[in-house]
Amino acid sequence: MEHVLPERQLKELQKAILDFMHTQGYAESLEVFARESGNDGFVADSKDRHHNLLAKKWTSVIRLQKKIMELETKLSKLQDDVRTGAVATRRGKPAEWLPRPPAQQTLAQHRAPITSVRFHPQYMVLATASEDMTVKIWDSESGDFERTLKGHTKSVQDMAFDAKGSVLVTCSADLTLRVWDVSDEYKCVRTLHGHDHCVSA
Repeated sequence: MEHVLPERQLKELQKAILDFMHTQGYAESLEVFARESGNDGFVADSKDRHHNLLAKKWTSVIRLQKKIMELETKLSKLQDDVRTGAVATRRGKPAEWLPRPPAQQTLAQHRAPITSVRFHPQYMVLATASEDMTVKIWDSESGDFERTLKGHTKSVQDMAFDAKGSVLVTCSADLTLRVWDVSDEYKCVRTLHGHDHCVSA
């Protein structure tokens, strides 16, 4: 008889079934199944990874089936909404989807072209880098200017907040990277040297 499962997975399943039989008290069935499946001498152990594995897998299957049914219901409702026009679909050319003037805010502080713009991952903060060797920090909601970060001696090429927004890292044509502590009023806590050419990202 050809097995549907690979040999290793088949053995895992057999041991999980044997453990289930043991916990349910099916002693005779366990003995027969252990012999026929080539698992003579099987000893159930509550610390073994097969303990209660069959029940856990079955619970997972039920949970996934429920989730699939919920998603199918949501999908069916969305399809009905699209057919009835309850959901607006984008029409026209892609160029027409772009924001149109007037702009909500116009931020003007830099004295040279802006090279990078980054939003803070948690707060309403916007950082802009420029060829004027500075980084400007703004309130992204109101558009108010908050502070200027100085230290680089040439154009600031790029920058990035870390995932938590604790630090801002900038890189420059002056061959350095600078690490700014957001929580300490953007104090420069480290300057990294090592590149021989412009650090662009």
